[in-house]
Amino acid sequence: MSFLFIPRRTYSAALTAPFSCSNSQISYFARCGQIDRARQVFEQLPDKTVVSWNAIVAGYFQNNEPREARKLFDHMPERNTISWNGLISGYVKNGMTWEAREAFDKMPERNVVSWTAMLRGYVQEGMIEEAERLFSQMPVRNVVSWTVMIGGLIEDGRVDEALKLFYVMPVKDVVARTNMIGGLCYEGRLKEAREIFDEMPERNVVAWTTMINGYVIHNKVDLARKLFEVMPGKNEVTWTAMLMGYTRSGRIEEAAELFDAMPFQSAPACNEMIMGFGQDGQVTEARRVFDQMTEKDEVPWSSMIKVYERKGFELEALGLFRLMQLQGIRPNFPSMISTLSVCGSLATLNHGREVHAQLVRSLFDCDVYVCSVLITMYMKCGDLVNGKRVFDRFTSKDTVMWNSIITGYAQHGLGKEALQVFYDMVSSGVPPDEVTFIGVLSACSYTGRVKEGLQLFESMKSKYLVNPKTEHYSCVVDLLGRAGKLNEAMNLIRDMSVEADACVWGALLGACRIHNRLDMAEVVAKKLLLLEPENTGHYILLSNIYSSQGRWRDVAALRSNMRVQSLSKSPGCSWIEVEKKVHTFTGGDITSHPEHAVILRMVEKLDGLIIEVGYSPDGSFVLHDVEEEEKVHNLRHHSEKLAVAYGILKVPTGMPIRIMKNLRVCGDCHAAIKLIAKVTEREIVLRDANRFHHFKDGSCSCGDYW
Repeated sequence: MSFLFIPRRTYSAALTAPFSCSNSQISYFARCGQIDRARQVFEQLPDKTVVSWNAIVAGYFQNNEPREARKLFDHMPERNTISWNGLISGYVKNGMTWEAREAFDKMPERNVVSWTAMLRGYVQEGMIEEAERLFSQMPVRNVVSWTVMIGGLIEDGRVDEALKLFYVMPVKDVVARTNMIGGLCYEGRLKEAREIFDEMPERNVVAWTTMINGYVIHNKVDLARKLFEVMPGKNEVTWTAMLMGYTRSGRIEEAAELFDAMPFQSAPACNEMIMGFGQDGQVTEARRVFDQMTEKDEVPWSSMIKVYERKGFELEALGLFRLMQLQGIRPNFPSMISTLSVCGSLATLNHGREVHAQLVRSLFDCDVYVCSVLITMYMKCGDLVNGKRVFDRFTSKDTVMWNSIITGYAQHGLGKEALQVFYDMVSSGVPPDEVTFIGVLSACSYTGRVKEGLQLFESMKSKYLVNPKTEHYSCVVDLLGRAGKLNEAMNLIRDMSVEADACVWGALLGACRIHNRLDMAEVVAKKLLLLEPENTGHYILLSNIYSSQGRWRDVAALRSNMRVQSLSKSPGCSWIEVEKKVHTFTGGDITSHPEHAVILRMVEKLDGLIIEVGYSPDGSFVLHDVEEEEKVHNLRHHSEKLAVAYGILKVPTGMPIRIMKNLRVCGDCHAAIKLIAKVTEREIVLRDANRFHHFKDGSCSCGDYW
């Protein structure tokens, strides 16, 4: 609203209007937030009545200026009960309960409005015991005071006491009954709530919706629908509550039917459908609902971004976040957190830094949870310096923050640093949890710290009271297996206190691959194929072992078995961020990239350079019985080599080349990238499915132990 509702030519007349009109003007301007104009009208009055004074005092309270309101109140030539009630109500609205009580105690006369205003103040501030004392002293109570007191008890979680008060309430209006229904529904006491609902002499839309919502939040969706069908008048809140019942219980088809039948598809209903479709994996349908919304604030944007993030559509999430900013929608907290998670998954460091800057500008960066997400993002992007910097900023760190930095160091193969942080965590008095031990045991595994890893595993239960789970056994099996202690690993599995799952056996099969233990690998593979017959990774690992020993007939048999079961190997895929755009490469498929010709020339150039310094292609990493020349061609077109070539072409000299791969880096590529880093004098950071590899000056941070 604005003052333009009153023509300029009549404004001066308004200042000298009859008193009743002027009082209305004071109230009007105050409601519009134009308290200075209200004051001007007040000051121009030749004779100020008590009504005028009351109006201007109330106006200052409405505009959150309680000191000026009190100053005017103290200058009033005369006051009535309404004046005092206005003072109390004004203080209550501004959260000044102590000042309200002081005024209440000084009142020459009190009526039921005075008592109820003070009662509301106590309830509003959660001071329920004070409210009860005041309520017991009230000489007269009206339906509002009873309703306020009942609502306060419900808010305090004292539903039984609220119910007792409700039953002795002399006259029950629709608000009191609806409040009681809501309180009982919240406690899951649906039968009692329904009895009150059924006994109501009249029901408004709020009462109906409260009862329907009660059924919904306790997953009684069919009962909610029955009530919904007989409800005489439904508003958008009712429709959305019913819709939520279907989406939250996973009944997405019924939700979609209800959504299509809605007379008006409100923004909350659209958000509910976006999240419902997303949870059900119907990402395209979620996007359809998003796109059909004519007006979108930050909530549907963040909902759609979250759907993309949770369902593995990282590039789409990043693209939508960019579009959101281009359209002038300010990112909210959930959208920034989802995008940070995506940046970590894709290793898109530049985007991650931008989101971090936005969090700082929005003053969200001081939140412990946000800092944990930031640490994880930086660590996953290979930026250990900034990850540690965020960690060090916080003096009071929670378990999640400690876990984030330990896991980050583990992924980078920094076992010594991970262990040091672990001991710092313990000495600071923060107890380690299950996630902590997964991180620290992984760190020991990746760096060959067998003795320290076993000691930590033994201390889990005895010293830190954390019961080992299959994830911890998997880490220790991996620790022993990488170190070549395969028999000890097998013995550990046999002595496990819990049933070994596919992760545990998978760790042992990986160790068999590293150490060419075909005898054990075949036994382990059979276990895995029984546990997870549709997991192609187990077939591929066993196939790798067969191919490394030239057992091509066995490789062919395994692949034939996969075809019979309609199983297919996930193709090796690598990606790199260049100028805020993610470029993806799939092994053997170079022509899909628009710059494939120049990339191929760089691959051939690099191949020649590293051959000069001793590189020899390792054909054992080609999983087919083909000619040597074809093996070399296949190796040259592995996805990580294509991404490295593109990085050398596009990433400015002096900046690290950061690459992601969806699978474990193969041994030939590992050897080749070490030499590429040497001959080009570039730092190359590769994150594969297991860990990070930092290549520099012809060596890797993993020490060839991965």
